Amino acid sequence: MTLLLGIDIGTSGSKGVLLRADGTLLAQAAREHATATPRPGWVEHDALAVWWADFTALSGELMAQAPAGERVAAVGVSGIGPCLLPADAAAAPLRPAILYGVDTRAGAQIDQLNARFGASALLERCGSPLTSQAVGPKLAWLRQEEPDVYARTRRWFMASSYLVHRLTGAYVLDHHSASQCTPLYDLRGGHWIEDWCEEIAPGLEWPRLVWPAEVVGEVTADAATATGLPAGTPVVAGTVDAWAEATGVGATGAGDLMLMYGTTMFLVNVVADPVPDAHLWCTRGTFPGTYCLAAGMATSGAVTAWLRDLTGADYDTLVAEAATVPPGAEGLVMLPYFAGERTPLFDPDARGLVHGLTLRHGRGHLYRAALEGTAFGVRHNLAAMTEAGGDLRRLVAVGGGARELWTRIVSDVTGLPQQLTRHTIGAAYGDAFLAAVGTGHAAPPDIAAWNPVEHTVHPDPATRDTYASLYALYRDLYPATRDAAHALAARQRADAG
Repeated sequence: MTLLLGIDIGTSGSKGVLLRADGTLLAQAAREHATATPRPGWVEHDALAVWWADFTALSGELMAQAPAGERVAAVGVSGIGPCLLPADAAAAPLRPAILYGVDTRAGAQIDQLNARFGASALLERCGSPLTSQAVGPKLAWLRQEEPDVYARTRRWFMASSYLVHRLTGAYVLDHHSASQCTPLYDLRGGHWIEDWCEEIAPGLEWPRLVWPAEVVGEVTADAATATGLPAGTPVVAGTVDAWAEATGVGATGAGDLMLMYGTTMFLVNVVADPVPDAHLWCTRGTFPGTYCLAAGMATSGAVTAWLRDLTGADYDTLVAEAATVPPGAEGLVMLPYFAGERTPLFDPDARGLVHGLTLRHGRGHLYRAALEGTAFGVRHNLAAMTEAGGDLRRLVAVGGGARELWTRIVSDVTGLPQQLTRHTIGAAYGDAFLAAVGTGHAAPPDIAAWNPVEHTVHPDPATRDTYASLYALYRDLYPATRDAAHALAARQRADAG
């Protein structure tokens, strides 16, 4: 029988799956890792100690569970993105990778590039506004703030492309990931903007552009020794984790929207044509000829993890206590901006807030308020997508946080049903499907035969009025407290030196 391996590198952990070619799950594995925050606004990963170490550990664990006589036909990878890992001519990392939009260090470079090229011109050509999510400002920051590192930089990687290089030696980047490299990639033309690339990051070698399901090389002998994979195994290019997750649950057709419950909350809406909007990201899709509107919150599961660590209670206890609290958490509203906020605010200096606290509130109230606060954030992003021209006909939930209480609260707050497929284990499942597509073991883009919808969460009409009134308060709280939040953010940076 033919096997497929998929591995995804996440913000706070990595996951892998081993499947048969019909989508049957044979084994899965997970590994937690640290995310470094050396300064306020900086969020980093060590590519060797996190990305490659996780891949080799998960691959070895999964390969040890492969049935005798069955071979791995292909490997798919994905990871957090867009990220910036600078490397020398031999592809050796020169510093820790600068992560996606949660890393907000390049604010000055965003202003510089907007002034140089014009915000409206960038939006029209590249599809997205310049924000902390974009790779271009991160490269400009590296050149200006760490010139010694930049002087040695010849190549750069994201998590998925770095793994592909370690496995095969190929220097490639998929079109979707490239479309998050504003202002370096032409959205409609599907190519690097060579003169802008040379102006922003001169002297670099730019990766060859491919599609996520495209076979770009084979596992080398050295990589085989490190990973337990057979030498010569085909490897596909892979992509950013959220798009692999969307692929894994079949959110690949126009009108589909994937809602990813993880450390951060991410939304991907497939659209027929580009619809650039200043409050969202417009990108290439996973497959040729597709585009997406995307939104991302800076935190979601990160806040629930913070509450777990703060209270010392495990998740099961917190969820059970929150489930006994009525909708509205008895008068609490949380702004979940504990790491700033991405879409649709694009405000790295936004800060978290719990409003309405009294002495009678307990940790169950706080945990429910956290789930409701992220649900209000989802509703805010869905409203922005609709206003931008999005196509929201079907919502599919995915990710480790896609569990009964949280999904039910999100459906109640948004008033929209959410479909849950048989497997909601994340991007690694989509990675394996992309590997199957690239090697002819599956046909794109329909994964329904592998991963059918098995449950739908419907909103409870009895909660509609409560959540509508609280959502209005949620929307009012940010502008009412923005100046204070910004002042506190400035103080936090000053105190950190």
